[in-house]
Amino acid sequence: MRWVKFVKYIRANNWEPIVYTVSNGNYPLTDTSLEKDVPEGIEIIKRPIWEPHQLYRLLAKNKNASGLADIKPKDRASFVEKISNWVRSNFFIPDARAFWISPSVRFLKKYLTANPVDAIVSTGPPHSAHLIALELKKQTRLPWLADFRDPWTTMDYYKELLLTNWADKKHHRLELEVLKTADSVTVIGNGMKAEFEKKSERRVEVTTNGFDEEDFSVSSMQLDQKFSIVHIGTFFSRVNPANLWEVLLELKKENHPIISDLQIKLIGRVDPAIVESIRMAGLEDFLILSPIQQHDEALRQMRSAQVLLLCIFEPNKFIVTGKLFEYLASQRPIFCIGPVDGDASVILKETNAGLAFSFSDKISIKQHLLDLYKKFKTGELSNIKNNAEKYSHQQLVKQIVTQLDRITKQ
Repeated sequence: MRWVKFVKYIRANNWEPIVYTVSNGNYPLTDTSLEKDVPEGIEIIKRPIWEPHQLYRLLAKNKNASGLADIKPKDRASFVEKISNWVRSNFFIPDARAFWISPSVRFLKKYLTANPVDAIVSTGPPHSAHLIALELKKQTRLPWLADFRDPWTTMDYYKELLLTNWADKKHHRLELEVLKTADSVTVIGNGMKAEFEKKSERRVEVTTNGFDEEDFSVSSMQLDQKFSIVHIGTFFSRVNPANLWEVLLELKKENHPIISDLQIKLIGRVDPAIVESIRMAGLEDFLILSPIQQHDEALRQMRSAQVLLLCIFEPNKFIVTGKLFEYLASQRPIFCIGPVDGDASVILKETNAGLAFSFSDKISIKQHLLDLYKKFKTGELSNIKNNAEKYSHQQLVKQIVTQLDRITKQ
């Protein structure tokens, strides 16, 4: 969605985008409501791709399995799932889109000869997109901006891959080659910037994710009547906030009034382990599960929430999800459970939008929850505001344009 929005606004900054993508890609979900953001007249080139997902789903016995993030932790994976993990980890480098690299390079080399452009932008993951641009850079010498939305070899699920020593070295070699060869590298946060600069000994620019002001143009929204704790989007088991559920169980046993007002709303793909954790805590009666929603409806649910729950895998301080910025734009308080010294925590403090607490800090989680509930009862929670304006896509795309202007004038 980051580049759907950048494409939407880049024309106003004197650049004409041409989009190259797949015609038959495999995705865990699609959202046709976002098609309205594609500007009229944009040239979009679609080419077929072969992906091994059907084979993986068969091996993993998971009809919904798609991206690397679906890999189960090694201690919870079955023997068959470990085999499928090993195959995809060592035969599909850097990812399951690897078979699109060579056909794309051949096609785009001919296309660019007949249709000259000023610069190439690749965005990943999938990091196969960067390898397509890397080879085009070698063959055409065109200026190239590599945009990383997530880390590569330090991504949280990377350690769950059953990599051979050879495969691990190849990932690191390709990552470094992309970083050193691109004319400009952009990342979404300061943690990734520091990591990549240390690895590549070059300057890396930060352009965070953001939100589209047009998506939040409705002036007012009716808040939930209950004290709703709302999580929107994919909810992986590795970020299960077990201590939050335990705190709520304690409050239930104490007959605290929060329980009479409580709702736990999980909207999107939710790992069954999280649902089971909530049920084991005796909170099933307060749980509302909703399937994946189209973007417009997801935004409505965000803006109606009393509290928005954001969970970030603690070992990875660099993660700054796109969801965080739409949470910011919703102007609702954000309860973050994750690295207290991570990039997301810094943004929450900077914008006065919420606070972050460690997964293990049960005492602080309980105190903050009670503070939020007190504000809910006094009506103070209804008037929460933050200062997240600088994270609009209209503003952020100017940073991308600055880099494109720079590398095309070198």
